[in-house]
Amino acid sequence: MDFSQTLIEKSDAIIDQWVEAVYQDQQIEATKELTFKAVRDSLPRVLKALATVLSESAKSDLQTVVDASLEHGLLRAEQGFEPTEIAREYRLLRFVIFSFLEEDLLKASSVDLLRAVRLIDTVIDEAIARCFNSYTYGRLQELKQLQSQLRLTNQELTRLVSASKDNMSQLAHELKTPLTSIIGYADLFLRQHRQQQSELKDSYSNLESIERVLKNGRLILRLINDTLEISRYDAGKMRLQPTLIDVRELINSVIEIIEPLARAKELSLVVNCDRAPEQALADPLRLQQILTNLLTNAIRYTESGMVRLECWSVSEQQWAISVTDSGIGISSDAQTQIFKPYFRAVTDPQVQNSDGTGLGLAIVSRLIQLMDGEINVISQPEKGSTFTVILPLEAIAHEDKLENAEI
Repeated sequence: MDFSQTLIEKSDAIIDQWVEAVYQDQQIEATKELTFKAVRDSLPRVLKALATVLSESAKSDLQTVVDASLEHGLLRAEQGFEPTEIAREYRLLRFVIFSFLEEDLLKASSVDLLRAVRLIDTVIDEAIARCFNSYTYGRLQELKQLQSQLRLTNQELTRLVSASKDNMSQLAHELKTPLTSIIGYADLFLRQHRQQQSELKDSYSNLESIERVLKNGRLILRLINDTLEISRYDAGKMRLQPTLIDVRELINSVIEIIEPLARAKELSLVVNCDRAPEQALADPLRLQQILTNLLTNAIRYTESGMVRLECWSVSEQQWAISVTDSGIGISSDAQTQIFKPYFRAVTDPQVQNSDGTGLGLAIVSRLIQLMDGEINVISQPEKGSTFTVILPLEAIAHEDKLENAEI
């Protein structure tokens, strides 16, 4: 029996059921941020290639499977999939294909059945291997880009650090851990590659090493960028670009970015902007930075419960935003220090080793000062915190304020 025609006829139904199964799999978290089309893309080519191999009339050619799988791996690397997530989605594909072909397979002779099962297993295994190969290539390309960015920022970072010797030891401490990890795993990866003296073998250990390198590389870049942001303000070189913004639309755009972080920790994210002003004159990029940093901090230091964002008009000249969490809270002594660069009020090792840079609140404080606003905090240990930002409806920085900015 020729199962290729059956596979082609049922390909749309197979794809739809496979995408639904991928979305329902709780261990494939990357799909939570993707549309149906983004998850579906490139799979039709894999199925068409499989049908070609199964066909007895057409020339059996694994190259079509190789090409389709290489494309699929590059796509998944761009979409931020983990190696284990790719393996799971291929296992789901195998299951869905067999469930759709089950009726036809049972009607076939034992010879035809064994041939079809072996071919499907072989093709999917080959697809997984090739997909991992291109996925690894995509991750290596991202690593090269990170290295290029690090080289470009190194000169400015060196100059800024030498001009701010007081923060030198703390900055070195923050850079040490991720940098050590990058060096160690990069060295391990290169030694394994030299020992093989051939094409890189697709293994979880290699892929996980690359993932660790990339994660720590991103952390270093974020730390560098935050340090540069602080330095630009303190040097009086930061300028606002005010424009008339839709307040609620801007808040919603930030919530879309933050919501997956809250969902990953099973936190309730509550937004109440019914009393928010319709419009304000402000720098949208800087305002997004303030909201993102406050919400990210709230989620990072909250293990259960909720994070709430509220917005309201204070007067005809001012409006306010507050971010409240049910997290670990801040002691009264630490509340006077939290807006200083590199200060962390929490000594818990798990929190200290998170992807925070210790500069978020320092950046928030400086941006609010630049907008001629103010920020207040109310907090108790183990009872959560509330950060309230009050801004003018026309947030325009004055030149004399920039020139007199101090660390």
